[in-house]
Amino acid sequence: MEKLISRNRKAYHDYHIDETYEAGIVLTGTEVKSLRAGRVNLRDSYARVEGGELFLYNMHISPYDQGNRFNHDPLRTRKLLMHKAEIARLAGKVKEKGYTLIPVKIYLKKGLVKVELALARGKRLYDKRQAIAEREQRREMERSLKDKMQGW
Repeated sequence: MEKLISRNRKAYHDYHIDETYEAGIVLTGTEVKSLRAGRVNLRDSYARVEGGELFLYNMHISPYDQGNRFNHDPLRTRKLLMHKAEIARLAGKVKEKGYTLIPVKIYLKKGLVKVELALARGKRLYDKRQAIAEREQRREMERSLKDKMQGW
């Protein structure tokens, strides 16, 4: 059973997502308490492979309200936990053409905090415009169907 903590909606708007992976994350106690309260922001965060290890940058976890002098730095770099073979495969794909690792969601699974990483390619401006146009068309069709159904 999974309990969603936060989702990165901007990632779906700015990137074409090809594959997703689940990773554990190394956290301190006050970070876990803040996460359980939903005080996290995934926007502008990304992951990078360095020295055979995976790290997450720019994920903002607000300081815990009841925390004391042992409270954490909100934007610190956090280590992600995956199998060595998976990290090597991701490193190879990221070195390829224009791929990047983006956290898509963060959730609790069996009491542990997990991050879903996406292997993504950046969208061009015209791709974004096309996606917005398609969404508007779909909404317009749903509206017209709804109006016809109410007329019956």
